[in-house]
Amino acid sequence: MSFQKRLQAGEFVVLAEMHTPKGVNISRMVTDARRIKGRVDAVVVPDMDNGIMRMSALAGGVLMQQQGVEAIIHTYCRDRNRMALQGDILAAHVLGIQNLIVAHSEEMSQGDHSDAKTVNDLDEIGLLGAIRQLQEGKDLAGFDLDGIPSFTVGCTIAPCADDDEMAVELEAAGRKVAAGASFVLTPPVFDLERFAAFLPKVEKLGVPVIPTVFLLKSLAIAQYIANSEPGAHISDALIRRIRKSPDREQEGIQIAGETVAALKKKAAGVMIQTLGWEHKLPAILDIAGI
Repeated sequence: MSFQKRLQAGEFVVLAEMHTPKGVNISRMVTDARRIKGRVDAVVVPDMDNGIMRMSALAGGVLMQQQGVEAIIHTYCRDRNRMALQGDILAAHVLGIQNLIVAHSEEMSQGDHSDAKTVNDLDEIGLLGAIRQLQEGKDLAGFDLDGIPSFTVGCTIAPCADDDEMAVELEAAGRKVAAGASFVLTPPVFDLERFAAFLPKVEKLGVPVIPTVFLLKSLAIAQYIANSEPGAHISDALIRRIRKSPDREQEGIQIAGETVAALKKKAAGVMIQTLGWEHKLPAILDIAGI
């Protein structure tokens, strides 16, 4: 059953994020995809996430489809103007990709090409509107299309440090849903009780909510996120758990698997984010009972 059909049927969906290589060696990406084939419903392929130049998400999505794994690709406003975005979206449909996520674009200054010029011809609402218009048979200039694409389109919510930020993000998410997003990806969940309080507010948007589960690879990473990203809400108890573990790497995998398992009873699905440790996805799924 396709990702779209499982989502529409209210079945729990499991997504795994997988980055394209910084180069043309696709062997690792293909191997990692084969390891989880049949265990996840789709692979999410970011497009030069964090401002890091990589092979395009379009190519990565096609590679996933070739491996028999359904793909969901990110689309950003930072790097392309409206013509290029529309052209890539049409190409994605022709190449068999029918799932898109309109995601927030990180600042170029934080990436590896800090002197690159940003585009931002459209914003996220504008891009969602463009995708909807393409699915209605017209481009943004109002010209008719010769053949109409069809997509399942999602959007994202940024981390929120407090209730005021949350209200702003939920309002923005509401506009994205109104513009055509049919599911929402949340920031990483490190505190299940806090997420349980947050979930009903997001569910008011009327679309499936898919939280992210982030693999904490080390104590240093957990501490960095806790100290530099107040919206992450990593507790002192979680830090202590990793610190006390005789195998901190395995503890991070255990925490991710337990979080996935807990979210099976709460959300519409999960997206597992490992940032380069995609080879650990099978272990996380084992612990989660998937």
